Amino acid sequence: MQRGRRIAFDYGDVRIGVALSDPDSILASPLTTLTSNDKRLASSLTAIFEEFEPIAIFVGKPSNMDGSSGPAIEKVKAFCALLASLTLAPIELIDERLSTVSAARDMRTSGINAKEAKSRIDQAAAVAILEFAISIEKNRQ
Repeated sequence: MQRGRRIAFDYGDVRIGVALSDPDSILASPLTTLTSNDKRLASSLTAIFEEFEPIAIFVGKPSNMDGSSGPAIEKVKAFCALLASLTLAPIELIDERLSTVSAARDMRTSGINAKEAKSRIDQAAAVAILEFAISIEKNRQ
């Protein structure tokens, strides 16, 4: 597996959770939560790309439980187009079914209430997406 940082995004209408791997892709960690409709979104993304120089970008693909594309897929595709305009790193959609649900459950289990967890849930969902993407990448070899 190629050495380098990977970034994952959990795109939502309001918030975008961001997760980052270490250069050896051993650990995926929450990085930040961005606001989807922020006028400075492109500059915030550019700053992240410049600081961490990712070699791969993963974006959660909203899917129905049967695997078909969910209704938010067009918004996610538009977000991917924005990312592609800001970086040369390859961008891959990763199935995100239940990533937010499992992140919320994990937060509750660890004693974090819903109000405290709002932006952290998006980051945790991005971590789940990144961990899944890294496992897929490792299995390709």
